[in-house]
Amino acid sequence: MSRAQEFLRPLVRDMPESEPILSLERMRAEYGFAPDELVKLDANENPYGALPEVREALEKLEAVHIYIYPDPECSALRQRLAQYHGVEQERIVVGAGLDEVIDLIFRVCIDVGDRLLNCPPTFGMYAFDGAMHQARLVSVPRKADFSLDMDGIQKAVKAEQPKLLFLPNPNNPDGGLITTEEFRQLADLPLLLVMDEAYIQFCDQEQTVMDEVAKHDNLIVLRTFSKWAGLAGLRIGYGVFPLEIAAAIMKIKQPYNVSTAAQLAATVTMDNIDKTVPVITRIREQRQVLLNGLAQIDWLESIPSQANFILCRVKGKSAATVADELRRQGIMVRCFDQPGLPNALRISVGTAEQMQKLLAALKEMR
Repeated sequence: MSRAQEFLRPLVRDMPESEPILSLERMRAEYGFAPDELVKLDANENPYGALPEVREALEKLEAVHIYIYPDPECSALRQRLAQYHGVEQERIVVGAGLDEVIDLIFRVCIDVGDRLLNCPPTFGMYAFDGAMHQARLVSVPRKADFSLDMDGIQKAVKAEQPKLLFLPNPNNPDGGLITTEEFRQLADLPLLLVMDEAYIQFCDQEQTVMDEVAKHDNLIVLRTFSKWAGLAGLRIGYGVFPLEIAAAIMKIKQPYNVSTAAQLAATVTMDNIDKTVPVITRIREQRQVLLNGLAQIDWLESIPSQANFILCRVKGKSAATVADELRRQGIMVRCFDQPGLPNALRISVGTAEQMQKLLAALKEMR
């Protein structure tokens, strides 16, 4: 062990290398595609980008604002979010993407050895952050159809007494929803329930539990501007919290955690939120186009989704090989091969042209 390694926490030193999603720059360098030739369908981004009003506001951002620290309380944005959701502004905390908000929840709620209940397959950052904060992971895997094992959750809560449970709704990577009755049962559990609504805008019908936060002192609801609003590159998300937990996070978060540009873009988005509806509708329509097209490929079993992606089980082929072949054609999709989710692909919904290119490439594979 080198002297430098001796300074590292053993947990970090022994952690395996992460496998980040390939950036556009790496794709261009490795495969030689021009920017307009790449079809990026691996990270559930909005292919249409931010609203024109947002782009215009960012272009006009005066240089005087660049060298001044951003508003540490994100006041203008929190005010608009409070009005939109009908909650007190004090309940809202904004972070540099939902990743930061999730980490902040761990920082204020989890001590070493506290138990984290996890329901895989699901968003991997919950278990990752739990490990970084030295929580003990209690796993209750989902059923084969990706629905929750409610009996297993009840038993695990009784036996292990976990402190925290994160649940995406819709779930990532399958795009499924929990039922109203399941939510009621979960909210009654003696733990802090965090409902991650990163993809809620893509549901065919309103499924949010945002209105429930004021009724439950153990409920947090998370949202992000990365998906529906097309602001993934600016990193901005938020949570609506019980008042006491929000106050605790505001005490311990980094003071200037959200950039001026991100705050401006999100605020302008909220000012023009009605203009995002046609884009979201278009993504829903292309989701159905993608689902219909995938159904014609006999070696793919696609899962109906309420998010902006479709999960496919790959039959008789290697999902990794399929992903590699698509990558050589400039098409990027996400490959999964893990317990509960072997040999699978997750495909983000793109534009009509991108969906045509993807489906044509898949149909050529035998």
